[in-house]
Amino acid sequence: MEVNPPKQEHLLALKVMRLTKPTLFTNIPVTCEERDLPGDLFNQLMKDDPSTVNGAETLMLGEMLTLPQNFGNIFLGETFSSYISVHNDSNQIVKDILVKADLQTSSQRLNLSASNATVAELKSDCCIDDVIHHEVKEIGTHILVCAVSYTTQSGEKMYFRKFFKFQVLKPLDVKTKFYNAETDEVFLEAQIQNITTSPMFMEKVSLEPSMMYNVVELNTVKQVGEGVSTFGSRTYLQPMDTRQYLYCLKPKPEFAEKAGIIKGVTVIGKLDIVWKTNLGERGRLQTSQLQRMAPGYGDVRLSLEAIPDTVNLEEPFHITCKITNCSERTMDLVLEMCNTNSIHWCGVSGRQLGKLNPSSSLYLALTLLSSVQGLQSVSGLRLTDTFLKRTYEYDDIAQVCVVSSTIQVEG
Repeated sequence: MEVNPPKQEHLLALKVMRLTKPTLFTNIPVTCEERDLPGDLFNQLMKDDPSTVNGAETLMLGEMLTLPQNFGNIFLGETFSSYISVHNDSNQIVKDILVKADLQTSSQRLNLSASNATVAELKSDCCIDDVIHHEVKEIGTHILVCAVSYTTQSGEKMYFRKFFKFQVLKPLDVKTKFYNAETDEVFLEAQIQNITTSPMFMEKVSLEPSMMYNVVELNTVKQVGEGVSTFGSRTYLQPMDTRQYLYCLKPKPEFAEKAGIIKGVTVIGKLDIVWKTNLGERGRLQTSQLQRMAPGYGDVRLSLEAIPDTVNLEEPFHITCKITNCSERTMDLVLEMCNTNSIHWCGVSGRQLGKLNPSSSLYLALTLLSSVQGLQSVSGLRLTDTFLKRTYEYDDIAQVCVVSSTIQVEG
């Protein structure tokens, strides 16, 4: 009968502990009215409890800190820190000790060891300590692999390893919406929701634009000459709460003049989010490049550069139009102005605008008047390309408020 030899025990012991900040201790208050059977017993016990706050014993507050009792949750964007200790439990001197720590994710394997050098020897009851740090950049399953190799006094080479599996969770839910303005501006609305179980202090939420845009944050209001956050002085985000941030992106001057380039832009930029939890533990997330569907303007784009908000009834007013050739060919344009029931154009219709090269623009000052009061739509412009005999119609370009120029007082 064959007997397997007993498994040899290792001379070294490996211990791994996650390093996290402690939490504030919270007690559960137990109290009653004085006329109840316990009388003032419960109140006195809470006053004698060293973990309660003097004068606020009935509140779930504490002045003590609690060390982590378990591995806890790890969220994307936080820094994972761990303490690794290899202790010589034997009465022998161990030589050529090598401790290696790797982090295995779904896409890569990372070496987290501070040093890969071999320790010459380790005496009895001595230890080798190491602290590793890693900024978590992937969600899902992570495995910390700690491997130890050494040589005994008899020259035998030994090796063992341990696995520590943990999940990385998503701390924030980020949703974005894009709004395209007629002036080539892009408005970005970012909705950020805290999907953890603890409050967050939002330290920074900024937008890093792409090379073609400048960004203006619209999350502050001016009070007494200073910008004040629309969320108040304490920017805390409670669990499952959502906050909306708004940004305006404007094309840089060198790109705004080239309509063809702006037309094809889909990359806007990326959000940079920094927060703190518990006792100041910091987390940071950067989204991938945000993309939008570029609006289609056709071959010729007509936009308004200047128009009054309010005009007087039956009095001429002026507007400034910008005509841009968005095609890849030269156009020879003719402008026609067609009156509507309420809008009447002043000037000669059918005039030649001349040739317009690709990605070029021209500015056009026009005069018109309205014969009807109220909110009126500016319509009736027609551009004809004489080369291809193609006509482009532009209606509902903008709206103006038409009011009476005289005020009638009833007797």
